[in-house]
Amino acid sequence: MFRFENPEFLYLFIAMPFLVALYIWLNIRKRSAVKKLGTLSTLKLMMPELSLKRSYLKFWLLFAALCSGIFMIARPQFGTKVETVEKKGIELVIAMDVSNSMLARDVKPDRLARAKQILTRIIDVRKEDKVALIVFAGEAYVQMPLTSDTQSAKLFLTTLDPSLVPVQGTAIGDAINLGMSCFSSDKSVDKAMIIITDGEDHEGQAVEMAQKAAEAGVMVNVLGIGSTEGSPVPESEYSERFRSDNEGNVVISSLNETKCKEVAQAGKGLYVQADNSNTAIRALESTLDGLQKTKQISLTYSEYDEKFPIFASIFLALLLVEALIYDKKNRLFKNIHLFK
Repeated sequence: MFRFENPEFLYLFIAMPFLVALYIWLNIRKRSAVKKLGTLSTLKLMMPELSLKRSYLKFWLLFAALCSGIFMIARPQFGTKVETVEKKGIELVIAMDVSNSMLARDVKPDRLARAKQILTRIIDVRKEDKVALIVFAGEAYVQMPLTSDTQSAKLFLTTLDPSLVPVQGTAIGDAINLGMSCFSSDKSVDKAMIIITDGEDHEGQAVEMAQKAAEAGVMVNVLGIGSTEGSPVPESEYSERFRSDNEGNVVISSLNETKCKEVAQAGKGLYVQADNSNTAIRALESTLDGLQKTKQISLTYSEYDEKFPIFASIFLALLLVEALIYDKKNRLFKNIHLFK
């Protein structure tokens, strides 16, 4: 992969042909002025220290330096950068409900969009943790395996929608079971799970799976999305039409707080209801901060490696060489004919 971090500076290359044209025009004018004084060969005899080739070389060195300078400020990046990082945190699995009911708009702008905002906030705060991301509806899938590169999780946020899981429903139990397989075998680090859902469990195994997780040392927390009053479910994210059942009645989805609390209690975790404030998120962060954190050494990967120093070195080297070359021949080195 290759890119420029600041590609707008590449427009400066538009000026480079004009710079060359200006230099050629000035040289033509200079030659015309010289011819008025006499032939060029005669003037060279009168000014033995004059070196036109040196002036040409200095210009092209300066031209090359400007080109490398433009690349430098445009910040070319390519390749993969690998760093060894030591972090002190926990292992955290986040399971995101992407069922159709998450499109309900009883939370602004809708449940799924609000869940994405919350997930972004959690990722930003839990930078020291190893994080895995699971999506679930009628089935559960690992969207991102456990990694210490938490910022990579943000890359997946834009793709989260009900189409990710072809089988609709809300299988919280399957999500917990799959989440358990995402954790490492390291017993020295505390482990926790966050279920972000509206609680409409259609499988009925969520409480049992949360209890098994707690017995294995994993705290299961539930973040409820939606209102208990309920809201119609749109046919799609931006649709104004609502889903209906087989009898033609509009489907109303409401937050099942009872189920969410049962799962959290069985998982020895915290249940909080998400609203348009950050109160619930802060409560959840406080609970996770109470877990024991362990030092973990891991590798982080960056898709783009900064190549700015390479072009900066070329830029400075060309300027240095250009500055060391005199326009006239140096008497100390008059017998050395590098530019002849």
